[in-house]
Amino acid sequence: MATAVRDKQGRFKTAGRSSGSGIGVLAGTAAAGAALGVLAMLGRKAAMHAPTALAGNWDDALKAEHRAAFKLFDAFEATGEGATAKRNMLLSHLKHALMKHAIEEENVIYPALRDAGQADAADALTKEHGYVKQYLYDLENMPSNSPEWIAKIREFRADLESHVAEEENHLFPMLRAQLSEEKNKALTLSMNKEGFKVA
Repeated sequence: MATAVRDKQGRFKTAGRSSGSGIGVLAGTAAAGAALGVLAMLGRKAAMHAPTALAGNWDDALKAEHRAAFKLFDAFEATGEGATAKRNMLLSHLKHALMKHAIEEENVIYPALRDAGQADAADALTKEHGYVKQYLYDLENMPSNSPEWIAKIREFRADLESHVAEEENHLFPMLRAQLSEEKNKALTLSMNKEGFKVA
């Protein structure tokens, strides 16, 4: 068993071990810590993406994400002007959820719409995503305890509801019907991969 002793300069060193073995222990500990960090990150990503991945087909998954976003809007409505910390936390959740959702749609679903002859619709939806980002920017840069803030939230929700209605009631069913079951499965897999990257 190694014991701690002082060297000639008064520093502690471990008797019975070479300095190289201490470095090996530190390197092993660092590697184990890094591995745990990677596992924790993957676990967090899996937990964040699980509702989408478990929803089934790509269109059902996107509908589930729409519903989750609207629940966040409901939570905003339940806050008072003094609940700035809660409003800011909810805004952070909404921003992350919508960023993940936009990546899935813009990188997978909208290109599929273009391939299906719906380029104008895909371009319009992409443009609307730009306005979503503008709302998020505006909300982050105004006091969350002001009446204007909650008014902006309500305006944002109304515009988002219109965007979602176009997707869910017209474009998504049209695309799903136009694709074979095999292509729908491939689209679901591609969308899930994109979502997991940013979950």
